[in-house]
Amino acid sequence: MKIYTNDQIRAIDAGTIRREGIAGIELVERAAEGIAREIMARWRPNKRIVVFAGPGNNGADALATARILMEQAYMPEVYLFNIGGNRLHPDCRESRDRFLAAGGSKFTEVIKNFERPMLGPDDLVIDGLFGTGLKSPLPSSGYVSVIQMINESGATIVSIDIPSGMFGDWNTEAINRNIINASLTLTLQFPRLAFFLSDNDQLVGNWKVIDINLSREEMRAQKAQFYLVQQQDIKSLLHPRKKFVSKADFGSAIIYAGSYGMTGAAVLAAKGASRSGAGKVTVHSPRCAFYVLQSTVPSAMYEADPDNSTISDFTLRKDYKGIAIGPGIGTSDNTVNALESFLKVANANSRPLILDADALNCIAMRPSMLNYIPVLSIITPHAGEFDRLFGEHASAESRLRKAIEVAAYHRILIILKGRYTAIVRPDGKVYFNSSGTPAMATAGSGDVLTGLLAGLLAQGYNPEIAALLGCFIHGLAGEMAEAVEGEYGVTADDIAANIGRAIKTIME
Repeated sequence: MKIYTNDQIRAIDAGTIRREGIAGIELVERAAEGIAREIMARWRPNKRIVVFAGPGNNGADALATARILMEQAYMPEVYLFNIGGNRLHPDCRESRDRFLAAGGSKFTEVIKNFERPMLGPDDLVIDGLFGTGLKSPLPSSGYVSVIQMINESGATIVSIDIPSGMFGDWNTEAINRNIINASLTLTLQFPRLAFFLSDNDQLVGNWKVIDINLSREEMRAQKAQFYLVQQQDIKSLLHPRKKFVSKADFGSAIIYAGSYGMTGAAVLAAKGASRSGAGKVTVHSPRCAFYVLQSTVPSAMYEADPDNSTISDFTLRKDYKGIAIGPGIGTSDNTVNALESFLKVANANSRPLILDADALNCIAMRPSMLNYIPVLSIITPHAGEFDRLFGEHASAESRLRKAIEVAAYHRILIILKGRYTAIVRPDGKVYFNSSGTPAMATAGSGDVLTGLLAGLLAQGYNPEIAALLGCFIHGLAGEMAEAVEGEYGVTADDIAANIGRAIKTIME
């Protein structure tokens, strides 16, 4: 699914109106019908509902919603902000007139002075103040005091399209205390980029898309930089297996993982690779890991490092299609030196790699190694690892912007892990992964992903496709594990154990 910018959505709205030969108020009515349905499905008519409508299209949506609710025996109280008078957008004025014509009696049009209503935790507020029509952050003004009043009331807040005071794209200059903190955001036709960044979670709350039947032709005509990856997208990328195949048809993967006290990371990565469908999986680990790996992952072969407790040699002894480095390897001097030597060779041979965990920490200790990461390699940092590599970032937004810049500069793929893991490509496109659950916030989950990615590369998927497949399958496996073990009980082992089931579910 494409994630459009505000400007693109406005173009799609205008294109829909032009193609269908309708007035803008028709889109307002479509939006209101969908929003009202959601509200009626969640709350009874005896619920106190207070509607705050601004002077633009967002206010028009709120007023039309209030009218439909009133027609269904709800009794919304409406406050329309028309500061100074004659400031209403034509669609907002039309929605106001329709509301009043339908008998709306609990209605206040705020032209100068605003008498604040009493709000409390038992009330429902519908926020239709600004939506995406806002051009700049709200200054310290009357509107800010209204927003703060709503937030401090403890009421349940439903925002139309986006929380008022927020921007659909980037929110670099926005101040959170001046933005509605919604419990639920009912966004129109498309999710917004801002919804996928952790900075905005408290503002957006839960969100749901309301389909208002905008023109599919207009949507297709718009090129996007950002995408949401869904199950139907992944199904089309997976290759079904033919009848007459052998393990040789599905490639070989090698994972450099483990050190003294961190053998579990190697085990989890090996399990992720083994469940991926790779033909053969080899784990290169220190000698101290021999018995652990051979007894816990018998499906994987073991290759001993010359060193007893760390990895000191990354030499490839066979032609592996999937190569992953990092889980639990530590950051000892001999490991850092060996990794640097290996990256120089891999870069010269243009061999894409997967670099995770301690491999990234090793590179952070010696940043010049960034220049030797082969083109189209995949790095998989969480926020802390990313900041160690590329500098401290105060927000998820600034981190994503930096990832876009770095991926283009080094021509690599960055899997920036989180609730909506962002797969950042060197061409500037960003794919947000839709699968996953908070239950996956557990030690070793990333090691399983690393192994899974190595297994997919081994099977011949190119790095861009492997990154999309790996993240979605990993997230779905986590959801399946949660269904059995609960949100608190999932371990990385459970995620690895469900990879095969996740692939089966997608392909069916």
